[in-house]
Amino acid sequence: MTVARTVWPSDRGGGRGAYRDAPGCRRRCGTRRHYASRVDEDRYGSDVLSGDWRSKGVKKVRQVPLERDMVLEDPDSGWAGAVVGLEAGNVSLEDWKGRTRAFPFTGQFLLEGELVTLGRPQAPVGRSAAAAPPARSVGTDGRPGAAPAVRHASDGGRLRTASGSFAVEQQRARVALPSRIMVEGKHDAELVEKVWGADLRVEGVVVEELSGVDNLADVLEEFRPTRDRRVGVLVDHLVPGSKESRFADAVMRGKWGAHVLVVGHPFVDVWQSVKPERLGLRAWPTIPRSIEWKKGILQHLGWPADDQADVARAWQRILGQVRTFADLEPQLLGRVEELIDFVTEPEA
Repeated sequence: MTVARTVWPSDRGGGRGAYRDAPGCRRRCGTRRHYASRVDEDRYGSDVLSGDWRSKGVKKVRQVPLERDMVLEDPDSGWAGAVVGLEAGNVSLEDWKGRTRAFPFTGQFLLEGELVTLGRPQAPVGRSAAAAPPARSVGTDGRPGAAPAVRHASDGGRLRTASGSFAVEQQRARVALPSRIMVEGKHDAELVEKVWGADLRVEGVVVEELSGVDNLADVLEEFRPTRDRRVGVLVDHLVPGSKESRFADAVMRGKWGAHVLVVGHPFVDVWQSVKPERLGLRAWPTIPRSIEWKKGILQHLGWPADDQADVARAWQRILGQVRTFADLEPQLLGRVEELIDFVTEPEA
């Protein structure tokens, strides 16, 4: 704080003698000394504008290292997507529809609902080809739902489908085989279509929904599998002691067992077969039995969870993060490949 300085006679060059010669000198000199002592005091404390006043009361934003496939949201525009690249000071986010948009690397983003800044990546964030499973030559496919085939330099520029199989360009899909692959529900079917759709159409394999493993016995009774009409079944949560395992055991011991193969993954729901990193999670959360599993997941993610429409939108958002087999857990990958082999092998 600045206080106006009083100009005394001594400051004008008159010296202290100017007071000695004047009447009441002693009183005036004492007043000067008293005023000077008052001026030296800090009547108002420290300057309220000094120091780092802007940061007081402001929550410190955590910095996290940038990682490939980390799911971020721009708080200003609401754009959310997975990290697919870092170039010229901009981070590229790809949404579930495959659209890409760049944002300044130095900006702030939402990660699992928390506002963060980005640190230097500890590994390259550009997409790289993952090791592929044993190659199966298939035709390309342009139908909605199936992920597009991609060329990889490591394969000499050849196209690979989302399942990792080599694609044969300009080949039409075959007439459907009499054999079938059956899955529990719509989400299972859409995930299989997204990754293996191109393969299945060229092989001529149709995927059907069971609407629950409870219906499997009735569906098989109607389908009546034979040596040439085999059925492969993909079941969720196929673990010892589960309801699903009891149904599977009963079918395999039944009259259709010789022409049916039932396999499954250990996850509560097919949602969990998507790697959690694709959603910005370290792991899928554990949901109490008292809460419906999918709604519990949505609540954990901070997504709307009021009705079935919210569940459907959430699944499309999750499915949009699946681009290739590398985005899925191996416990699902191996089972689907096993079913494809079972229903396509001649006279299995």
